[in-house]
Amino acid sequence: MEAANQARIDVAEAKMKGEIGSKLRAGRTQQNAAKVDAETKIIATQRQGDGKKEEIKVMTEVKIYENHREAEVAEANADLAKKKAGWSMEAQVAEVEATKAVSLRDAELQIEVERMNALTTTEKLKAQLLSKASVQEANWELYRKQKAAEAILYEKEREAEAKKAAADAAFYSRQQVADGEFYAKRKEAEGLVAVAQAQGVYLRTLLDALGGNYAALRDYLMINGGLYREIAKINSDAVQGLQPKISIWTNGKGGVRNDGAGEGNAMEEVAGVYKMLPPLFKTVQEQTGMLPPPWMGSLTDSGNSNMK
Repeated sequence: MEAANQARIDVAEAKMKGEIGSKLRAGRTQQNAAKVDAETKIIATQRQGDGKKEEIKVMTEVKIYENHREAEVAEANADLAKKKAGWSMEAQVAEVEATKAVSLRDAELQIEVERMNALTTTEKLKAQLLSKASVQEANWELYRKQKAAEAILYEKEREAEAKKAAADAAFYSRQQVADGEFYAKRKEAEGLVAVAQAQGVYLRTLLDALGGNYAALRDYLMINGGLYREIAKINSDAVQGLQPKISIWTNGKGGVRNDGAGEGNAMEEVAGVYKMLPPLFKTVQEQTGMLPPPWMGSLTDSGNSNMK
């Protein structure tokens, strides 16, 4: 029984605790909800206030901008009005100045016309007064020009006569010079002819003296003219400074045959001639600088004169 009672007590306590906890949770939920609602209302009110402030601020800035623009427009209108007034004044001044300028120009032109009329009248009077004097002066000028022309013509005639005389004198002088040159050339030609004739007589006399021997006459003329002396001089100049080398060589056999038969062997003679060629070519090379043709062989650089 006690256990059952205790169980019922525990159940009742548990139920009571559950209901209390449920009530506590419900109360806390309501409290939290009320708190959230209050905070939400506060935030909403703040947001509305901030929005209102921003709206007022924007409207204020817009109004300020509109006022500024209106001031600028008013200032521009005032400047335009001032400029229009200045332009109107300048136009009026220009119109007045133009009118005055036209009047002044009209007066100046009138004065110029009067002056020209006065000058024209003066010139007419001068022409009338000086017409007779002008005719006389023109006649005098014509007379003076005629006399000047006659004087110039006289001077030209005298100048032409002087030039003609000078030309005649120059022609005569050139003719005399040409005659002198022609005479000199003729005398020179006559002298050459005389010399040629004298030389012909001289050669004929020599040829007759030599009995008509042309070879003897040629030799005599060459000797008399010093031709052989010139030839000897040229030859001596040609060999001057040369140092000829004289070489003497033998074949080393003394003319004895290998078999003791003497000089009757023709092959030994040919061999002797062939052995004589190297020293001969060597001597020619030393004295003249000329080498034998390739088909005859070539000289070596050794001390003895051999041919390859």
